[in-house]
Amino acid sequence: MPPNHLETRMDTGFAVVSDAPKSASSRQSRRGLSDAAIRAAKPSEKAYKLPAGGSLYLEVSPTGAKLWRWKYRLLGKESRAALGRYPDVSLRDAREAAESARKLVAQGIHPAQQKKLERLKTGLDHANTFEAVAREWVALRDWQQVTKARRLNMLERVVFPHVGSLPIRQVQSLHVLDILKRANSRNGNSVAREAKRTMSSVFEFAVSRLLADIDPVYPVRNALPANKTQHKRPLSFEEVGALLNAVEGHGGYYQIQAAFFLMWLTLARPSEVIEAEWCEFDLDAALWRIPAQRMKKRKEHLIPLPTQAVTLLRSLSTLTGNRCHLFPHRDDRRKPMVTASFRQMLKALGWAGKFSPHATRTTGSTRLNEMGFSPDWIERQLAHDEPNAVRRTYNHADYLKDRATMMQRWADLLDEWKKKTADAMKPVLG
Repeated sequence: MPPNHLETRMDTGFAVVSDAPKSASSRQSRRGLSDAAIRAAKPSEKAYKLPAGGSLYLEVSPTGAKLWRWKYRLLGKESRAALGRYPDVSLRDAREAAESARKLVAQGIHPAQQKKLERLKTGLDHANTFEAVAREWVALRDWQQVTKARRLNMLERVVFPHVGSLPIRQVQSLHVLDILKRANSRNGNSVAREAKRTMSSVFEFAVSRLLADIDPVYPVRNALPANKTQHKRPLSFEEVGALLNAVEGHGGYYQIQAAFFLMWLTLARPSEVIEAEWCEFDLDAALWRIPAQRMKKRKEHLIPLPTQAVTLLRSLSTLTGNRCHLFPHRDDRRKPMVTASFRQMLKALGWAGKFSPHATRTTGSTRLNEMGFSPDWIERQLAHDEPNAVRRTYNHADYLKDRATMMQRWADLLDEWKKKTADAMKPVLG
């Protein structure tokens, strides 16, 4: 040990060394440790410490490393918390860190354990980006692959470019609002609303996995302007007739028209129609059996076919009956057509802002109820679950015979509405 240094032993086993005379050391102790004293501290053969007050001290190792330590006692056991290395952690920062550690100990928390927890949390945050969590959420949905692909496509175009690489816990309401405004301006109100619903679902999933604390979509959920389009409202009789006549007169791809008419004749969902396979149909029995894996509720669904649908399908079979799908994709005949084909046709006909294919079911449900048909028949035709849990348990009736009668009446009415609209237009066209 260098000469003229005074050494004292403490219960820690470390030597406390003072480079100043005893009187100067006493004055320094009263004033507290200074940056100058820390910089002047030199390594010795043994580690020693410089007290900084309040159980905080700087440990100077034989290698010259200067490490901040804070001594505390919790549950009767003495421990030390590492607070960093000088000069990376200044004297002031060390005192603030010691104060923070003191508050944790007062709550019965070991600072070292808390630090490990925070490191783990930070690591998880950076591993769980919004994109990673969103992709996991989509993968876990009980959806058909085409639906998953469609949702991922929207996320890749609208959301991921802005927050995909951010840890999901760091995504704020301002980020969400910016995405919604961009989507509303560039992609349209319906896409912006789909982005809003999807992001909210992803955050709800993240919260359940402890990957996020809140759903930042909620505070800005009403930020988008109201959707003024009426494309999902039920159509009037006259509008139905006008729409079907417009589609029938459309000089485009016949299979799109056939799929559109089958959707109206059965009130099946657009995706259920587009992806239909010939093996699902018994035209002699006038029955369409959609397997569970293609249904939204994952339950097999039987649809009675009116005579108009059977005639349509027999005619279509001469074109695509040798294929798997009724409506093969134009480029890859092994795959089904896509629902975007409906939207493209409606846009060409000028109906894009007034009607959505999903409104077919809304129209059918509304008009059939107005006509006095049993709500049970209608809901079963639409493959809707019974909302009453008790009735759902005991009501297994399929009402197939009754629904066949109802759907034949519906198909006959579609023909009537088409004819009336066409007749009304003749003077105008003449």
